Amino acid sequence: MATLVYALCALTSLACAVLLLRGYASSRARLLLWSGLCFAGLAANNVLLLIDKRVVPTMDLSMWRSLPALAGVALLLYGLVWETR
Repeated sequence: MATLVYALCALTSLACAVLLLRGYASSRARLLLWSGLCFAGLAANNVLLLIDKRVVPTMDLSMWRSLPALAGVALLLYGLVWETR
């Protein structure tokens, strides 16, 4: 059951990223770009979580799976702070 939840979370994050980036491509609203990149990082985080917990449970990938989430949130924070001018 946990594998299904991990996979659904990854697919949901990926779908959000795709929809946000498509919205950016059509409207050129910069906040959509930063939000889409954030969700792409969160999707990568969820994929690495699935790999960490189900594919190679003997290895600890917690540091590696935190990096895409950190990068995604940092991009969103950059977009929120610096693009509001």
